Amino acid sequence: MKTGTLIECFDVSKAFGSKLALNRVNLSVGRGKVIGLLGPNGSGKTTFIKLINGLIRPTKGEILIDGRKPGVYTKLIISYLPDRPYFADWMTVKDVLSMFSEFYQDFDRNKAENMCAAMNIQPEDRIKTMSKGTREKVQLVLVMSRKAQLYLLDEPIAGVDPAARDYILTTIINNYNEDGTVIISTHLISDIERILDEVIFIKDGKMVRHESVDEIKEKEGKSIDDVFKDTFRMEPFMGVNRNDR
Repeated sequence: MKTGTLIECFDVSKAFGSKLALNRVNLSVGRGKVIGLLGPNGSGKTTFIKLINGLIRPTKGEILIDGRKPGVYTKLIISYLPDRPYFADWMTVKDVLSMFSEFYQDFDRNKAENMCAAMNIQPEDRIKTMSKGTREKVQLVLVMSRKAQLYLLDEPIAGVDPAARDYILTTIINNYNEDGTVIISTHLISDIERILDEVIFIKDGKMVRHESVDEIKEKEGKSIDDVFKDTFRMEPFMGVNRNDR
C-alpha cells in the first residue's frame, strides 16, 4: 500500500469576479482515507472539488495531486462524480459502460456490471427513463469501478432515497482503491459520518477545521453532525423591530 501525501494546497484562493469563493486554503491529505468535505451551501465545497479536478484554476496559490499540478496526469488518477448528471438522455447503461471502458484504462467493467445488477439496473435501461436517484446510482457505479488514487464525490447521495443510502455508502467503502482517498462533499452528515476517517469544515471559503473523526469525538463528546451544527449554527431571523424603524 502506498503511503505519503496525496493532496497539497498552498494558500489556494479562487475568485469569481469580486466574489472570493475560496480564501487562502492550506491543506495536506494522505492516502487511504475517506474524508467528508462539509459546509453550508455556498461555502466553497464544489469550487474546491473543481480546483482539485483541474476544471478551474486557482486565482492564487498552488495545488499538487500526487506531487503534480492538475493536468493530464492527475485526470488519469482522479475519479470524479459531479453534482449534476452528465450523460446524454439517449444512452443506455450499456452505452455508458462502453464509454468508460474506452476512456479509462483502470475501469473494471465486470465490477460495474455486478454493481448495476445488485441495484436492479439493467444494461438496456435508458438514461432518459430513469429517476434522478437511479441516474445518480449509475454515475456512482462508474466512478467507483475505477482503480483511481483519488475519488471526488460531490453530493453522491443527495437524490437517493434513504433506503438506498446504506447500500451506496457500503458500495463506496467496499470498492475504492485502498491506495486511494475518497473525498465526499455532502450536507447529509448524519448519513455518512459512520464511514468517515477525517472531516474538513469549510465556511465562507475558509477551511475552519481538518481533523480525524476519532479526535473530534474524543474532544467534543458529540457526533460529527452535532459538531457541524454547532460550528455553522445560524442565528434565527427575528424580523424588523418596530422600534428600529
